[in-house]
Amino acid sequence: MYKITLIPGDGVGPEITEATRRCIEATGVEIDWEILDAGENVIEKYKTPLPKHVLESIKKNKIALKGPITTPVGKGFRSVNVALRKELNLYACLRPYKSYRGVRSKYENVDIVVVRENTEDLYAGIEFKKDSKEARELINVIKKLKAAEIREDSGISIKPISESASRRIVKFAFEYALKNKRKKVTCVHKANIMKYSDGLFLDTAREVAKEYEGRIAFEDRIVDNMAMQLVQKPEIYDVLVLPNLYGDIISDLCAGLVGGLGVAPGANIGDRAAVFEATHGSAPKYKGMNKVNPCGMILSSVLMLRHIGEDSAAKKLEDAVASVIAEGKSVTYDLKPTPNDPTAVGTKEMADAIVKKIK
Repeated sequence: MYKITLIPGDGVGPEITEATRRCIEATGVEIDWEILDAGENVIEKYKTPLPKHVLESIKKNKIALKGPITTPVGKGFRSVNVALRKELNLYACLRPYKSYRGVRSKYENVDIVVVRENTEDLYAGIEFKKDSKEARELINVIKKLKAAEIREDSGISIKPISESASRRIVKFAFEYALKNKRKKVTCVHKANIMKYSDGLFLDTAREVAKEYEGRIAFEDRIVDNMAMQLVQKPEIYDVLVLPNLYGDIISDLCAGLVGGLGVAPGANIGDRAAVFEATHGSAPKYKGMNKVNPCGMILSSVLMLRHIGEDSAAKKLEDAVASVIAEGKSVTYDLKPTPNDPTAVGTKEMADAIVKKIK
């Protein structure tokens, strides 16, 4: 029996979370769910979208399955996803992208895993507002160091990349490749321009790669060239490891290769906890309509099952999802040839079909 934190989320989150829970339980894996709310619905009560007791639950159980959560606009609260990554030190964002027969796409047989560093880079949040005292001071310091001339009316963001965090994420990528019988890791960077930040990321990746020589192949690609090559020949790539910003952008590009975010699972993993979630948003306009595709969340739970060692159950669930999508009958509107197809089913009904396929 596993104890796992379950966060339904908001918007369409509760619907796809319930669909996912039923599919997991159909595999026979016994889970004691600790169901806790976070997001817009709890702000009035707790004055935050991420109450402390939710964090404590994840720290205690070490595993969480989370529905999408809306980031409040204009209320001063940061993204719950970003806060979870920071508070739990979930340094690795794992996003596999795989072609499923029946999903509309210009590509076939794509099977790429994106490993994105979660804690540094331009997403570290070290920013200085235009005309602020801090921005002016920083501009003056940089001028004194003769590092560069910065316009006085600039806003500034700082891009930290450390050797320790780079080493940690690259080792994660190689270990994932080994465990999952992958053949190659590609380090993606812009070291030709940013020699001391991306350059450090690349140098560290090269050092780590030596530890896996003869077991896992290694190469590197400049990020703009990587974007082009993924569109031209995605079949030659396997595991990609990237700093935070590039990882975010390339993740969505890879989602486009396999048909969109509706079939894109995700996980944020650290040494002491892991949170599994679909990569799409909360789609509040579809709330309560039993309309949206639950596959992103269900496939995220496949990652969760593998993470806890339930490989057989994970395979059964993924095979069931693939079978339902391939048949094309009991699927949501986005998986039909046209969005207004009258034969499209709802979230619940697609989950029912997946449950029936689980053997």
